[in-house]
Amino acid sequence: MRQILQNLKSGATVVADIPAPSLRPGHLLIVTTRTLVSSGTERMLVEFGRAGLIEKARQQPDKVRMVLDKIRTDGVAATLQAVRSKLEQPLALGYCSVGRVREVGPGVSGFSIGDRVASNGKHAEVVCVPQNLCARVPEVVDDDSAAFTVAGAIALQGMRLAAPTLGETVVVSGLGLIGLLTVQLLRANGCRVLGTDFAPERLALARQFGADVVNMGAGADPVAAALAFSRGRGVDAVIVTASTESSEPLHQAALMCRKRGRIVLVGVTGLKLSRADFYEKELTFQVSCSYGPGRYDPQYEEAGHDYPLGFVRWTEQRNFEAVLDLFADGRLQVAPLVSHRFPLERAPEGYTMLAEGAASLGILLEYPAAAPDTTALPATTTAPGATGAYAVVRTDTMRRGLAPTRGPAGASVLGFIGAGSYATQVLIPAFARSGARLKAVVSNTGVSAVHAARRYALEEAGTDAQVLLGDPEIEAVVISTRHDSHARYALSALASGKHVFVEKPLCVNYEQLALLREAVARARNSRGEPLLLMVGFNRRFAPHTRRLKQLLDTVREPKVFIMTVNAGAVPPGHWSLDPESGRGRIIGEACHFVDLLRFLAGSPVTGFKASRVAGAPALTVDKASFTLSFADGSIGTVHYTANGHKAFPKERLEVFCAERVLQLDNFRSLRGWGWPRLSRQSLWRQDKGQRGCAQAFVAAVHGAAPAPIAPEELFEVAQVTLDIDSALRGLA
Repeated sequence: MRQILQNLKSGATVVADIPAPSLRPGHLLIVTTRTLVSSGTERMLVEFGRAGLIEKARQQPDKVRMVLDKIRTDGVAATLQAVRSKLEQPLALGYCSVGRVREVGPGVSGFSIGDRVASNGKHAEVVCVPQNLCARVPEVVDDDSAAFTVAGAIALQGMRLAAPTLGETVVVSGLGLIGLLTVQLLRANGCRVLGTDFAPERLALARQFGADVVNMGAGADPVAAALAFSRGRGVDAVIVTASTESSEPLHQAALMCRKRGRIVLVGVTGLKLSRADFYEKELTFQVSCSYGPGRYDPQYEEAGHDYPLGFVRWTEQRNFEAVLDLFADGRLQVAPLVSHRFPLERAPEGYTMLAEGAASLGILLEYPAAAPDTTALPATTTAPGATGAYAVVRTDTMRRGLAPTRGPAGASVLGFIGAGSYATQVLIPAFARSGARLKAVVSNTGVSAVHAARRYALEEAGTDAQVLLGDPEIEAVVISTRHDSHARYALSALASGKHVFVEKPLCVNYEQLALLREAVARARNSRGEPLLLMVGFNRRFAPHTRRLKQLLDTVREPKVFIMTVNAGAVPPGHWSLDPESGRGRIIGEACHFVDLLRFLAGSPVTGFKASRVAGAPALTVDKASFTLSFADGSIGTVHYTANGHKAFPKERLEVFCAERVLQLDNFRSLRGWGWPRLSRQSLWRQDKGQRGCAQAFVAAVHGAAPAPIAPEELFEVAQVTLDIDSALRGLA
């Protein structure tokens, strides 16, 4: 299928061949008929992409601070690589879509195959959208109008926050797409409306929709006009839908308002507010969040948990429905807002027009009547337009002068499930240098899979993991998806006769651990040979870790390990903290350090003690310490903290034994006190062992080396980590 992607590095917008997304539980698979280009949000993205590095940095000073912190801890080379990798990732554009339901995922209710639905789907021929972000389109509403549903919901949510009542005077500042929709909604609500803008054609549309207008381009004073409009009392509310770096719209809004008036920011402006403007009138100021309640809540949007109607009358989905009802009643007109139409293949022309500042408003993209094939098996030709579960990218890699990553004759053949940031920035590059043949990569949306395939010259990219697992050529599978799916994919891969490399953690609960133990015990390939299971515990393969291990193996007495992890905070809604998909950072990341100490001690864990800071487990379980006891008498304490400063090194290990000390600092430097052959060793760049870990796995798959980590040791680390997490969550 085809999808619109933007390159954040260059700003180029292209229509790319992408494998169709796979259907997920709680989602709808929709064949698109129309999408609407957001003249505000998408123009800003295009302008950001076309800006140079200095201008990009100026626009995102918070990101610059993060880069500087990373340089201090990880070094210049690693930081530049991470920044380049981030900018090279394609961005899928669009969030206003209409189409027909092709498939209904498990757990979905209220939708059927063939339904016409509006959603926040991307600009793509086929989209997979959560059910709570879809709404059925009434028969009397055409596709052109339905494509404006999400934009209408943004305007509606802004109006709801302003809480206008019949007869109130409201100013709409900025008469772009959202502003003109807001004008109509306010008029339908019985309000007197004054619109302000610089563009005569937009002012004419606002007047057509029943608003009085102020032509700021002709030098009119919006504050004086608003006071006159409100009979000298000041307006009841101002809804700011403008897009500008200036704070002037908010200053003007405060001057326009009556005492205890309301100001709602729907657009994007500067936020240098004057206390005097707000203090004397006791004004209310609020920023509107997109389509309404539920936005950015993964439980609502992804998991499908609706808010109770009696407590939350208007959600994202119910706002969609309200807008569609207004379309059906004829009280919301969008035909005058359509300024341009383009067939999908000519979409880049529309983005060029946006970037160059040409006059435009609603830009509709039209999709072919025939739905693309989403069920075809992997293509074996090099046709650039191949579609289906896989999209072949070999032609593009050859055009760039790259050869598919085949490795030497007889090399092990790998497939990748998951193409997120860690996979594309770390794992796939590491395996590309291992001598293996990298054949295929799959991801849910297909965009990241195609990007990874083109960047590292994999032969195929797709969205169906089962197709990859059924490929007889693929000997081993690398899994780097969200934590809750690791065990499921590993079990499927083992059942398919594939060797498995799973990015940590191995599993997120005891049931999965038991199933994996059983599966590994009986797993065999087509030749009857045992299958290999490996977890990406890369830190034990780091050069400094190997040197440290060599030194410790010369000491025949117990050791004391102190591991300090400055993990840093993640947002409360981050998926890694979700009790289902992430299961928390102790299971998701601290398992690395259980494994590292287990490796360095060279002895089984016999017990542990754990403690955390006081408070609710959801907020404190990633601010904890635990001490491991080993069979040889060694002990190791891990301080896992999420409340430290980002400029401080993330990981530091100290080892005390035989009146000597070793210190490993962020996998860049190793120092020794009392060691005859070591004072200090430093690397030019951080090396956490990912490449060594990948090479060890590939060598074992090829039969040239034993399993890098014994299965029982993997299960031991998983068991101990689950026990620690359970203990920490149980602490009052």
